[in-house]
Amino acid sequence: QADDFIRANACNKLTAIAEQIRYLQEQARKVLDEANRDADLHHVACNLVKKPGNIYYMYRRESGQRYFSILSPKEWGTSPHEFLGAYKLQHDMSWTPFEDIEKRDAEINILDKLLSRQAALPPCTEPNFQGLTK
Repeated sequence: QADDFIRANACNKLTAIAEQIRYLQEQARKVLDEANRDADLHHVACNLVKKPGNIYYMYRRESGQRYFSILSPKEWGTSPHEFLGAYKLQHDMSWTPFEDIEKRDAEINILDKLLSRQAALPPCTEPNFQGLTK
């Protein structure tokens, strides 16, 4: 009976590890997909200096060439080319799709607050999770 218990316990632990591995694999896939998207977007034609923090609007000419503009479809009025999407250039030079900008900005603000709080704390020899639980 002890052998059955030990086997079940090991099985449960291995199942938890397998779930963590699947999660990490999915996170790695997501990172690679985002890196490919970011690299692709950095190769889109752009006749202006791209500055982090700005939103850029991507269009496609009839020739198939994609290009970035600072003008949104509303600002064009009647857009001369097909609108493909809008992206914000982040300070780490990654791109955030327009529909995710609000969520990403909120995440960055939270991280900035945590980092500034941690910098203001005195040195500590033990782990500090203050601010992470609220």
